[in-house]
Amino acid sequence: MDGKKRENIKVGALVDIVLKKDQRTGTLTRGHVKRILTNSAKHPHGIKVMLNEANQVGRVQAVLEDN
Repeated sequence: MDGKKRENIKVGALVDIVLKKDQRTGTLTRGHVKRILTNSAKHPHGIKVMLNEANQVGRVQAVLEDN
């Protein structure tokens, strides 16, 4: 699913995100959503979330599994 729409992302969902430090390389980090940080309904670069794992923050590139 598309990570650019807030409606596709739920707390606990398994997602691939790109961290700020990895934006140039496009390296993805996988984890479960702890918090959704973007308030708007859509964002062209992906909705910003915080993962449960080590409180990593990044923009969602893909939603793999909805919880």
